[in-house]
Amino acid sequence: MSNIKTAQDVSSRLKIIPLGGLEQIGLNITAFEFEDSIIVVDCGLAFPTDDMLGIDLVIPDVTYLLDNVSKVKAFVITHGHEDHIGALPYILKVLNIPIYATRLTLGLIERKLEEHELLEVTERHEVGFGDTVSLGKFDVEFIKTNHSIVDAAALAIYSPVGTVVHTGDFKVDYTPLYGDAIDLQRFAEIGRDGVLALLCDSTNAERPGFTPSERTLGTAFDALFAEHKGRRIIVATFASNVDRVQQIIDTACRFDRKVVVEGRSMVNIIDTAANLGCLNIPDNTLIDIEEMRNYPDDKMVIITTGSQGESMAALSRMADGNHRKVKITANDTIIFSSHPIPGNEKAVTNVINELLQLGAEVIFQDVHVSGHACQEEIKLIYTLVQPKYSVPVHGEYKHLKAQASIAAELGIPKENIFILSTGDVFCLGPDDAEIRGKVPTGAIMVDGLGVGDVGNVVLRDRQRLAKDGILIVVVTLDQYNKEVLAGPEIVSRGFVYVKESDELMNGAWEVANETLEGCISRGQTDWNRIKTIIRDNLGDYIWKQTKRKPMILPIIQEI
Repeated sequence: MSNIKTAQDVSSRLKIIPLGGLEQIGLNITAFEFEDSIIVVDCGLAFPTDDMLGIDLVIPDVTYLLDNVSKVKAFVITHGHEDHIGALPYILKVLNIPIYATRLTLGLIERKLEEHELLEVTERHEVGFGDTVSLGKFDVEFIKTNHSIVDAAALAIYSPVGTVVHTGDFKVDYTPLYGDAIDLQRFAEIGRDGVLALLCDSTNAERPGFTPSERTLGTAFDALFAEHKGRRIIVATFASNVDRVQQIIDTACRFDRKVVVEGRSMVNIIDTAANLGCLNIPDNTLIDIEEMRNYPDDKMVIITTGSQGESMAALSRMADGNHRKVKITANDTIIFSSHPIPGNEKAVTNVINELLQLGAEVIFQDVHVSGHACQEEIKLIYTLVQPKYSVPVHGEYKHLKAQASIAAELGIPKENIFILSTGDVFCLGPDDAEIRGKVPTGAIMVDGLGVGDVGNVVLRDRQRLAKDGILIVVVTLDQYNKEVLAGPEIVSRGFVYVKESDELMNGAWEVANETLEGCISRGQTDWNRIKTIIRDNLGDYIWKQTKRKPMILPIIQEI
């Protein structure tokens, strides 16, 4: 780290700028800036909320990075979950910079880049644990951690004013299913050298104790498989939880069952993990879904996506009877090996109810452990790292607040604990820290192939259409003498059932017709003004009659 100056040599300050990921789950992306250098930690997406009608996913607004593109050196990625890598293919199209990541994380990123035809034009670097990369004024060291996906890393970010430790998503697992345990010794060594600030995962900061080891689930799966010997078993879990998939496969082999993997994301991640040696699949264990008909129920296990109730995921399609290959029967046992992400509870409950109505047995307790650290593990990291400043990250506000309380309990002064908001510019010197201003941030919505072309106005229209429907008023006028040739004709969609609302629709027609005749008799020739008057008058009438506010769309044609 010879290129790192001592704090006494510089007057500049380190800026930590979260561009997403705070006060919410997902959309994780944070910029670290010093003078002419910016590195970006993670680049994740978020899934749409219920009011984002028609939106497929949400990516962060990187206007600040684009405005400072000459400074941006690289993306540095902590692990391969969607909320940390999912936005990369979209952001790289406007900000093509190198990517540094560990083996499986990079493998999952490369599959995404291939789908978006970006693989050949994106610079990629695989990094091992313990490696340090130099990026402008920064050196970044990758530290081994444990999480619910293989090859997760914490980062030690060495800057001219001091060291910042970013834990990424982590837990302390002394008996991981794959690879080594978290490198607590390295955390302690970095702590002894002095750490300016700790950015620590807050997701489970409200939970006391320790997060159980992933390995403990092996016993739970064995017991469930033994209890349901004569039935087909379907296990829904996160596609990216490779260790969980490994345990399901191992249990299936012990009980002499074949395994079908269903769900596009599940297939992709298992294929990538197996090719990289992160997943051990015995020969003749996996079969194609087409071969499933050749085996009895008691010889089958299906591992599927859909544990969060996603409407298009494989399990949801099975539950509503729309899956082309899998029909749920009373001889099925469905195991939810996950907990609902906050906000997904209703969707998960709906899927469970649909499965139960089809006669299946559903198990959704005691078959999941979190990938995030609970309070005692967070305390351990703080004790080893001994940071001067505490900056809770990753989680809703209540999670950040809970970690702030832990930091205070461990003796960090209240004035040294900073709960940031997305867009805050957190300035750090060797002896002081403050929040100084904000940068532009936001959520860019992806709808099909469109990125950013659906904004708040369009969303409000969709919400209004979903809530109250639409009335379309069509009028045809003579181009030369402005006489009405046809109409007004009123078309209703999603408002009322027209055949049972004759009185209402006749009244609406009379209002529209009187308004149109009044405009023409006054010599009104501004079609936009006529449309506005029709919309206002008809809207007033509909509100008085129904207390509803459908979208009203007047259309004037000239022939």
